[in-house]
Amino acid sequence: MNRLNWGCGPFASYGWINSDIASWPGVQVVADIRHGLPLPNDHFDYIVSIHSLPELAYSELDAALRELRRVLKPGGVLRLGLPDMDRAIKAYLDNDHDYFLVEDDVVSSIAGKMIVQLTWHGTSRSMFTYDFIRELLERNGFRDVVRCQYQQTASRCEGILELDNRPLESLFVEAVK
Repeated sequence: MNRLNWGCGPFASYGWINSDIASWPGVQVVADIRHGLPLPNDHFDYIVSIHSLPELAYSELDAALRELRRVLKPGGVLRLGLPDMDRAIKAYLDNDHDYFLVEDDVVSSIAGKMIVQLTWHGTSRSMFTYDFIRELLERNGFRDVVRCQYQQTASRCEGILELDNRPLESLFVEAVK
């Protein structure tokens, strides 16, 4: 199985091709997806990306998704973990301070916590709901888009759940090339 961990940051995983914009230990492919990945077409059985897509601006999302689709094999699966804006809004409306991972010494108001968490202290440039990511995936050629729970998959890809983390604030989605 060829599998890509795109946007891994400093958390390269054994048994994966790890790719990031920065040259962290264990990253085999250092590349900015906005300029293309130096990887062959139709190469990966599946790709997982956890909280990396939000770091791109809205105007860059389509090209990034097309690039991930390009390197997937036909029938390959893309699994994304993304900050779940719907859950954050619900926590905000419910005045649920415990939902947010932002310490009071950073910001104490519920609105501030929601904003800082959704923008992840300024590193996230795009926000996601399931409906929005489904729209983006479908318009970039993906099919069979499904929302998944943490540590649950709609695919038959053994190991696709290995990188799941941040279950409290994430939505997980899978789509097929």
